[in-house]
Amino acid sequence: MDKKGYGMMKKLWCLLLCAMFVLTGCSSNTTGTADSETETNQTADVEEEGPSMEEQAAEPLTVYLNDFDSVIPDLFKEKTGYGGEVVVGNGAETMSRIEAEKSNPQWDVVWMDSMYDIYNLDLGGQLMTDVEIENASGLTPEFSALVPEDKCFYPTGAHSAGVLVYRNDVWSEEDAPKSYADLTDPKYAGAVAMADPGVAAPAYPLAAYFMDTLGMEGGQEFFTTLFEQGLKVYPKNPQVVEALASGEATIAMLQESNAYAMIADGEPITIVWPEEGAAASTRVAAICKSTDQPDIAKAFVEFLLDPEVQQELIDTGDEAYFTPSVEGVTAKPDRESNPTLVAADVQFGAEKRTSRPGSLTILHSDEKQ
Repeated sequence: MDKKGYGMMKKLWCLLLCAMFVLTGCSSNTTGTADSETETNQTADVEEEGPSMEEQAAEPLTVYLNDFDSVIPDLFKEKTGYGGEVVVGNGAETMSRIEAEKSNPQWDVVWMDSMYDIYNLDLGGQLMTDVEIENASGLTPEFSALVPEDKCFYPTGAHSAGVLVYRNDVWSEEDAPKSYADLTDPKYAGAVAMADPGVAAPAYPLAAYFMDTLGMEGGQEFFTTLFEQGLKVYPKNPQVVEALASGEATIAMLQESNAYAMIADGEPITIVWPEEGAAASTRVAAICKSTDQPDIAKAFVEFLLDPEVQQELIDTGDEAYFTPSVEGVTAKPDRESNPTLVAADVQFGAEKRTSRPGSLTILHSDEKQ
């Protein structure tokens, strides 16, 4: 590899991985401070008499979210009688908004497929804890296990942050990759693409999964091999879709909703659920610690855990390809039945995030900071 090529590979490496995980020391300091803050804030939660339900219902509940904004307000009103106002933005935009409002939050509930970011809000003392949700008993065992000990959030579903897809007019089923590990095979050199985890929020759980499962060294080795073989990194999943559609890339790790949309659009794409399991992006709901509508906020979380509501989101929502978190819900009929989803440990994923929303930092092996 010439000097220019190596420089480009290193730049991409820093963008994808070196922009991904925090220095161990910074993680430890952040976590330690957050623990004490959380303890203090939990004490502050205690037993102040809040406003009546009538007072709480006087204003619409403000929900920050990144999907389903077209159906949630009307559905919440229909199911509960309460008004809801949604503020929609992508994951980075929403987390930036929450950070900017830290001293004067304007939100009551946050609901996004950004479990690690939302857990960091808890570590920073911004979430209501010990939240009891009446219908949480309906969570499947897998999702019930994701509820933190302090009950700061509840999962409402999960989708794959990175199924394998390939152009079936280029690769046969026999020759196509069956697992993430297969992507390092030299025969796929120059063919593979993915979204940048430092830019695209849905790509972070994918990269975090590798670093957690393979270990930091193993994860770095995996991505180094991919870069040496010409991995194409695009800012977000829609650009990966464009690259696949044009033939610029013929294999990708792609968010499943984008993959199914490509098939619906008639693109020559085949989806493969990796043998290891597909890296998951988990959607969770959490309540702002300082909300003046705590009971209605809890009603919103209960609403999200209602099987009828999750079924409605699958049947009519804009991100309908997901595994529901509660019993009694049927996934999309054209989706893989009983797919295996895998994820980085929530504390690992959260600790590796920086305090800057939408941005990640890693210590590169040959750079000291």
